[in-house]
Amino acid sequence: MKQARITLHPDYTIGEISPRLFGAFLEPIGSMVNGSMFNPKHPTADAQGMRQDFIAALREAGLPAVRLPGGNFVSAWQWKDSIGPVSQRKAHLDLAWFQYITNEVGHDEYLQWAEKVGAEPVYTVNLGTGTLQDAVDCVEYTNHPGGTWWSDLRKKNGHPDPYNVRVWCLGNEMDGPWQVASYERDPRGYGILAHETSKAMKFADPRIETMACVSSSPFLHHYPDWDLQALTECYETVDYISLHHYHSAPPDLPGALLAGYQAYEEYIRTEIALCDYLRTKLRVKKTMMLALDEYAAFFRPRGEAHLGKGGRQNAASFLNLDPNRTYVRHDPDDWSTRRMPPSDGEMMRTLAEAGILLVLLRHADRIRIGCATGGLNSLCRTDREHVWKGASFYPFADMLRVAGETSLSCRVTCDTYDVPGYAIDDMNQYGGFENVATVQAAAALDPETGALTLFVLNAALEDEQVLTVDLCGFKGLTLSEHTVLCTDDPKAANTFSRPDVIVPRVLKGAALDEGVLTARLPKASWNVFRFV
Repeated sequence: MKQARITLHPDYTIGEISPRLFGAFLEPIGSMVNGSMFNPKHPTADAQGMRQDFIAALREAGLPAVRLPGGNFVSAWQWKDSIGPVSQRKAHLDLAWFQYITNEVGHDEYLQWAEKVGAEPVYTVNLGTGTLQDAVDCVEYTNHPGGTWWSDLRKKNGHPDPYNVRVWCLGNEMDGPWQVASYERDPRGYGILAHETSKAMKFADPRIETMACVSSSPFLHHYPDWDLQALTECYETVDYISLHHYHSAPPDLPGALLAGYQAYEEYIRTEIALCDYLRTKLRVKKTMMLALDEYAAFFRPRGEAHLGKGGRQNAASFLNLDPNRTYVRHDPDDWSTRRMPPSDGEMMRTLAEAGILLVLLRHADRIRIGCATGGLNSLCRTDREHVWKGASFYPFADMLRVAGETSLSCRVTCDTYDVPGYAIDDMNQYGGFENVATVQAAAALDPETGALTLFVLNAALEDEQVLTVDLCGFKGLTLSEHTVLCTDDPKAANTFSRPDVIVPRVLKGAALDEGVLTARLPKASWNVFRFV
């Protein structure tokens, strides 16, 4: 049986775990807005057409933050056309996802839905076709108490009090060749625009924080030089940088999916180093914080790939200029046009996503905002009629319990494995992963009570492991519980009719003796150890 060892000490602190670290991302593609969030025909729909079963489930889960309303779509979205009486709003083409944006769900509805859920909104402004003035007007409409055209219009539209949105994203993926009005070829131009827009938005409300885009994928050939040029222009006036990454692996390489944590680690370390270099170069004292505000891990079949491009794709390859393509008009009550989340390999995807959550904890000192692209789906699965908990609910719920605590460094010794290089398509090409840890871990300490939580992922797909944890630096700890999430059936999945196929269970046998924990980790499992 494989052996693994973890060493923990209360003095080896990383940083406070931000309540915003385990949030979600929302964009009107697929069914998340039209269907799950908004459906006036649903039996639980409120006066705005919002599904109250979905709202209740997210409130119960404790969703802390949600980035909205996009996403690629926001780079051509005109927020001013989405306010006021619904019958007078303007419908537009969504140039990003080839659908009609009817604006039945508009600026106010997005923010009021977040209020109902109890989640802090992280708002993205249009810096593609939008202007600096549009962004300032949006802040004024959203946050100013009253006495101006825009703030009084908000009151007239039914929200007397300011929304008090604190975090504002300055555009979305502005370096992406696929983006409407992309700055792919002008990083300094975007940096200057972000600098001036951030200044102006803070003139309108000095309490806000702003977030600048950096490379929206480490696969793009201009990464990380684009980031350096853009941030040189706006470092002094923004508070966060926005990181996006999607990790994928072919279904025949499940170990590659669990190796994705290495890609996130490398991306994050590079961006931290770049920001710290600029802090010195620009002679400023501010330490830049990071937001991983779009991320996911999933299986994707291998497609056509031309090896060696290294992200050097012609912009036309992203345009999808099919003369037979038509724009889609989504009916929230008709799911036939939906792009649904994947249902295959639920446990493997849950473990891969949990591995990313561990990365967030291990960088809690610098990553202060996290928005999982599938976070809403993780916390609340939906179909046309129902809501339920998928397997990925449980690692997210575990993380939400430790918000506000202190992240601790874990020293892990374990077996490793290698993954050969592979390509999904021209953009998503991996050179392989070496020395992938079969045990991944992170920990959180409650400074007030001394309670400790240890999260451990066993990435060995065929082997149980015996885990030894050195806790000698902690005084008086007792093991409260060891829970495990796993399944022997690779096709298992939770559904509305069978929501308890994959659920945590208490695992007996772990023992804490003279500061040393010994426990068994089932193969391909998510483990949580709680100490008091």
